[in-house]
Amino acid sequence: MNKCIAIFCVLTLLIFAGCQHTPSPLPILGIHDIQGTDTTYHHIPDFRFMNQDSQWITNQTYEDKLYIAEFFFTSCPTICPKVKQQLMRVDERFKDDDRVMILSHTIDFRRDSIPRLKNYADKLSIQAPKWSLVYGPQEEIYTIDSAYLSVALVSEDAPGGYDHSGLLVMVDKNRHVRSYCYGTEEDDVDRFILDIDKLLREEY
Repeated sequence: MNKCIAIFCVLTLLIFAGCQHTPSPLPILGIHDIQGTDTTYHHIPDFRFMNQDSQWITNQTYEDKLYIAEFFFTSCPTICPKVKQQLMRVDERFKDDDRVMILSHTIDFRRDSIPRLKNYADKLSIQAPKWSLVYGPQEEIYTIDSAYLSVALVSEDAPGGYDHSGLLVMVDKNRHVRSYCYGTEEDDVDRFILDIDKLLREEY
């Protein structure tokens, strides 16, 4: 419930920001620690996961990069195919820009082995390290999911056994979350692509 409230607040902020007439930098999203005049901004913690090519993917992989994070599972019968279709649009748009990368975390710890992720990547022509599909311990994946202000959890009532938001999350070179979109909504992904362009233009 707390994660859902956080996402609602973040999306409300994005809608409000989009209504402003004066161009402004993309906000740094999340709950920040303010001590007097000092602010510690929400950021993505250290991580280390293995991708479809059996390579370790860490924060250092994305040093000085902008990356898009998401959570999925290969046997997802509902939103994942729609999200992947939209994410492939993003990948196509920035395929020649080495500043932009994609990080997809599986949330199916029982079935999505590294060979299965590799097979899935090959079917969709996904190439690492530009786009990594990563596997990690359940506790670590759910911890990092919270850091991205996303929602992913085991649910017997959800199709495929997992409930997840389908959000795409933009992270900057300082590990700050800067934008979101619903990966199932083409119009929202269009807006997200514009946000990526904006951040690249202003901060890279």
